Amino acid sequence: MITDEMLVLAALAVPSAGSAAILLCGRWPNLREAATLATATLLLFCVLALLPTVLAGGRPGVHLFELLPGLPIAFSVEPLGMLFALVASSLWIVNSLYSIGYMRGNGEQHQTRFYICFALSIAAAIGIAFSANMFTLFVFYELLTLITYPLVTHHGTDKARAGGRIYLGLLIGTSVVLLLPALVFTWHVAGTTDFTPGGILQGRLSDIALGGLLALYVFGIGKAALMPFHRWLPAAMVAPTPVSALLHAVAVVKTGVFSVVKIIVYIFGAETLIEQGGADWLTAVAGFTIVAASIVALRADNLKRRLAYSTVSQLSYVVLAAALLTPYSLAAAVLHIAAHAVGKITLFFAAGAIYTAAHKTNVSELDGIGRRMPWTMAAFTIGALSMIGLPPAAGFISKWYLLSGAMAAEQWAIVAVLLASTLLTAGYFMPIVYRAFFRAPVDDGHEHGHAHGEAPLPMVAALTVTAAGTLALFFFPDVPLALARQMLGG
Repeated sequence: MITDEMLVLAALAVPSAGSAAILLCGRWPNLREAATLATATLLLFCVLALLPTVLAGGRPGVHLFELLPGLPIAFSVEPLGMLFALVASSLWIVNSLYSIGYMRGNGEQHQTRFYICFALSIAAAIGIAFSANMFTLFVFYELLTLITYPLVTHHGTDKARAGGRIYLGLLIGTSVVLLLPALVFTWHVAGTTDFTPGGILQGRLSDIALGGLLALYVFGIGKAALMPFHRWLPAAMVAPTPVSALLHAVAVVKTGVFSVVKIIVYIFGAETLIEQGGADWLTAVAGFTIVAASIVALRADNLKRRLAYSTVSQLSYVVLAAALLTPYSLAAAVLHIAAHAVGKITLFFAAGAIYTAAHKTNVSELDGIGRRMPWTMAAFTIGALSMIGLPPAAGFISKWYLLSGAMAAEQWAIVAVLLASTLLTAGYFMPIVYRAFFRAPVDDGHEHGHAHGEAPLPMVAALTVTAAGTLALFFFPDVPLALARQMLGG
């Protein structure tokens, strides 16, 4: 009989084993990609098999070994980690399908290395999702940074290497200089770094020390892309589009905001932060990042750059929701992790499809492209609606909960930020939709300027699935909501 503990270990092991299978099949592309899809499907099965236990209140876990007293490598599946694992494992399947079309359609080099690093990145993401303590999370957080570096620099050009240096420098720098001292200090003060409902720091620190420790954590988690530690994200756009999707939707940035929420809920504890006011400053930082990144996105002509700054803005919705510390806002943080994942991966899939089929990278070049690529741009429109927060897309649900939380806390400045950012988001997405469908195509006389249709079928199929998922989460948000309630109930 397969136990929950065995499923936890399997979920951790399957992606790594899959990477070995991909390596062995590297000489045969069809077999290599079949191994990728089979591994992704098996991982999703393992994660889904754990869902009923977690929804019923169970917390299956595994303790491997203890490095020092109070610093074990251990895993425990709690509701927030369950959601992150569901997002990563389900989107890996779709991203793998998309990657087949993209990598072949663009004749990318080093495809075997790409698929191996992608599988190992998912393995690290599952390790983060199931971490039972901050020490284990830190280990897998660093591994994820190192594993994704070859993906960011995949093209091997000077521009790719420069982007990779910024990526690695900022993420390693923030984690070593800020996050590691926060971890060590927590261990020193509490004697443990275990993720515990209600937190582990009650009554242990002064108000100022508590706020300072939270700052070390939040800014030390560079993957959350809070300003001013956000530049790695647009710099990493030199990577192929499937990697951008990994960075923005599947694993990397979700690791950032997931870690922030988990630390607030399980290390500090919402009640402790409310009593001592340790998170008051964070709402201001997150609000500033939301608006400032939206303004940069509004001015960006390069499509992937616009999407990158949109991600910076949208991530801070999760941080803001967690910092508000109300039940509605904490539920919004959980919901937005899922909503942003499916919506943003759809947008990046569409951007990659446009590049593959039409070789266009700038918003100003997209006049009439919706007439030639109707499936792609319809999916893009759905993803854009989700980012704006309009029905019937998933982003409406999470933003509704966040707005409700801000109003319940009488945080009217935050309400104003949410309204302003909604208008700004519409301002940088809706002109793309307008250009695509309501302007005549421009015949620029180049080979790819006309006579193109949709991208390869695997790419169109993948973006159609994620667009449908964005709509489905609006109508059926039951699982994320149930997991949010489980998290808030301890």
